[in-house]
Amino acid sequence: MTVRSASNQGSSLSHDEIETKERSSYFGLPALDVSLAFPQATPASIFPPSASDYYQFDDLLTPEEKDVRLRVRECMEKEVAPIMAEYWEKAKFPFHIIPKLGALRIAGGTIKGYGCPGLSITASAVASAEVARVDASCSTFVLVHSSLAMLTIALCGSEAQKQKYLPSLAEFKTVACWALTEPDYGSDASALRTTATKVEGGWILDGQKRWIGNSTFADVLVIFARNTTTNQINGFIVKKNAPGLTATKIENKIGLRIVQNGDILLKKAFIPDEDRLPGVNSFQDTNKVLAVSRIMVAWQPIGISMGVYDMCHRYLKERKQFGAPLAAFQLNQEKLVRMLGNVQAMTLVGWRLCKLYENGKMTPGHASLGKSWISLKARETVALGRELLGGNGILADFLIAKAFCDLEPIYTYEGTYDINSLVTGREITGVASFKPAALRQRSRM
Repeated sequence: MTVRSASNQGSSLSHDEIETKERSSYFGLPALDVSLAFPQATPASIFPPSASDYYQFDDLLTPEEKDVRLRVRECMEKEVAPIMAEYWEKAKFPFHIIPKLGALRIAGGTIKGYGCPGLSITASAVASAEVARVDASCSTFVLVHSSLAMLTIALCGSEAQKQKYLPSLAEFKTVACWALTEPDYGSDASALRTTATKVEGGWILDGQKRWIGNSTFADVLVIFARNTTTNQINGFIVKKNAPGLTATKIENKIGLRIVQNGDILLKKAFIPDEDRLPGVNSFQDTNKVLAVSRIMVAWQPIGISMGVYDMCHRYLKERKQFGAPLAAFQLNQEKLVRMLGNVQAMTLVGWRLCKLYENGKMTPGHASLGKSWISLKARETVALGRELLGGNGILADFLIAKAFCDLEPIYTYEGTYDINSLVTGREITGVASFKPAALRQRSRM
């Protein structure tokens, strides 16, 4: 059955079509700006001032480390905070901020020479936290590029490779990614199946990688594969236009939506000899890189928690209910103080981890406990922030919802909470428990 209306003279529309048209014209209006829709509190696009350094951690930092912290904080609050919710919602990367991140001179972190900043591990960690305080996706983008890909080239590359790749990567003129994880091998990364077969003048790579951050647009891809002759893990520098290489974006993520994670396919991709990393001859060689990157990852939840606390601290003083600011209620104060205590403890553990590394005393168990425990406490901190903001706690405009979601992949990557706990457990007991007992018994038979 069709009906006619005054607004549709000369056309025949069904009742459902007319209703759909009327509804779309009514609901098709753009959303109100959050400052108009909710004038009682300031959104995170105007980032709150830092309020989380209750135990005056700044006093433990050198002048260089303080300078790095302030430079990164200013850039993130000015350049990234106003746009992060929009890009997070669209799951797109704001490429226009890459030069601004490059100007901070933090890419390459602790690497000396080759145009890299040669920062202390503490300065690099503090920079990671300050980026994550405003946006966790940006901190992951930097971490993958700097503390994984660049560091692998610096620690495991030839002199020619360092000279060729590091200077442009240090300025973010080129972008890198780091590809270890595969669809079938995440926590059990050493069992990877991607193969590297020696041929005249180079290597043929075949296989698949998954969850590789930056991979859809990276100029340089550091890829790990199993040498078919030695059965050991080797590393390769692969250019984005290498024949046989494709990278496609992983869709439908609920966290780190700005990060462009990809699936990498390698089908008889030829890599010249000059791009084989000579310092990667077994899976153990990846630990040279992971020891540092795990410190950086541990500082990401610290930064996220700092930002969440700062947002809640401002919000509770601005938002009023029952005739008083939310900050005046005892239950809210208790949650805010618990969050603050977590941030102090997390920061001091992270700082001590840096000092252990600088003094050559950090073990894999130290790094793993730092990452697992800090991310666990951050989860609690962000969940408390979600409660404190009520309904606005599910809006990215007020940071907390975005931080809540972004923390989940960080809780998982660079070793899940459970796997990192087992690394530390192995170190303190002398007993490895990564495989079920039945499988361990079978392997001995």
